[in-house]
Amino acid sequence: MSTARAYSVALVGVEGAIVEVEAAIGGGLPRMVIVGLADAALAEARERCRAAVHSKGLGWPAQLVTVNLSPATLPKAGSHFDLAIVSSVCAAAERFDPAVLDDLVLLGELGLDGRVRPVRGLLPALLAAVAAGFGTAIVPAAQLREAQLVEGLTVWGVADLLDLVAVLLGNPPDQHPVAEPEAEAQPTTGKDLIDVAGQLEAKWALEVAAAGRHHLFMHGPPGVGKTLLAERLPGLLPDLDASESLEVSAIHSLAGLPLHDGLIRRPPYADPHHSASLASVVGGGARMALPGSISRAHRGVLFLDEAPEFPPRVIEALRVPLESGRVVLGRAMVHAVYPASFQLVLAANPCPCGNAVTRGAQCRCAPMAVRRYAERISGPILDRIDIHHHLTPMSRAYLKAAQAGGEPTAVVAARVAEARARQRRRLAEHGWRTNGEVPGPALRRLLPLPRGIELVDEAVTRGLLSARGVDKVVRLAWTIGDLAGVDRPTRDHLHTALAMRRGEQLGVMSDARA
Repeated sequence: MSTARAYSVALVGVEGAIVEVEAAIGGGLPRMVIVGLADAALAEARERCRAAVHSKGLGWPAQLVTVNLSPATLPKAGSHFDLAIVSSVCAAAERFDPAVLDDLVLLGELGLDGRVRPVRGLLPALLAAVAAGFGTAIVPAAQLREAQLVEGLTVWGVADLLDLVAVLLGNPPDQHPVAEPEAEAQPTTGKDLIDVAGQLEAKWALEVAAAGRHHLFMHGPPGVGKTLLAERLPGLLPDLDASESLEVSAIHSLAGLPLHDGLIRRPPYADPHHSASLASVVGGGARMALPGSISRAHRGVLFLDEAPEFPPRVIEALRVPLESGRVVLGRAMVHAVYPASFQLVLAANPCPCGNAVTRGAQCRCAPMAVRRYAERISGPILDRIDIHHHLTPMSRAYLKAAQAGGEPTAVVAARVAEARARQRRRLAEHGWRTNGEVPGPALRRLLPLPRGIELVDEAVTRGLLSARGVDKVVRLAWTIGDLAGVDRPTRDHLHTALAMRRGEQLGVMSDARA
């Protein structure tokens, strides 16, 4: 009996574990057996690998072929083990020196004609390989650009099995990253804040939310601009730094989204439809849970339009991620942990018909229907939202003012970037980037409010603020102060923060910015 081994990577969440793929030839009738907790896609590698090898005229061993995936207690999922399986079998059949596989990790799916197809999660898998000390990787040629994003790793792209054999024999083919269609490049939305007519208070609330990374709830009748505003929030956010970019890119790679233009540099934006299932929003799967919309919105914006129309289980599942910045998906054999530090934006109508509080419109909903509709978003979720803002339809005066235009996204984004720079300088030694990330205990210790705190005390005494709400108001006050360029928020800033938290009209924004 002859044996050989190759290496691949099993992904549990965004964490990768090195898998030793052992192949043994001999000892029974011609067939192939895969052991080591393989899922259905991996178990079907028997047929894929055998057909691919035959199609390229390499010849499959006419004996019992046993493939073991170690550690055997770790569940393995996906088709990216195909290249490692074929390489270990060919090495055991003495097609090349098995020693060439010692410092090599292989990732790729095989087609029946021998082509090597792209796979999910290439970037986090290669990051795990580098962390484990591997220096070389073989990947699908179509994902060569993505693989080259990982530093400290020599990468070979192979288009088919013949290219794989050539690399293992020391005669690698020319490496030319595959040109991808323009449609798969990172999109530029071109959505500018100047497109939103009027709604000055709502734009100010959006600016504060962007500056401090605060959650935002916009409610109002249909057509007032809730969706327009939410879609323009990502444009106000600064670019991701190197560590954030790597985090976000790894999640998008695991979700099967292309990275042909390199690491993702802009904050992502996810807006699932209200018919989305719990698994698609939070993440899930039968054996190995995949990331959901909240993880794809990591370091970016998650927008839930028509929030009361979402199933209550979906909305309630956001409670823990909103506080912890991660989601833990438990399965029978393994727990997958995905980062989910997103900025939540909710939009809702006041009632099913949308006209409950609109002047001059007649609401067709019964009082109990209006109440039930509002209660579809629970109190604990609303308590986790920093800014509550009610949008009203524009009057003739507002429409006339709107014709004069407003500030473009670039101007507002510059103010947001300056405010965030102040926060980074203030919080750098503690590891936080924005006011919205500072936990409650540290907030009370590091960012106290000696002036005007009686305003908050009165709101707590009257039952208008919870303990969490107090922290939200303090964070908002510091963000408003950062936008105003002051070292410490004033009483007016605290008053504005309290009004934004309670969903009251802000009045004149120039006073809040001063």
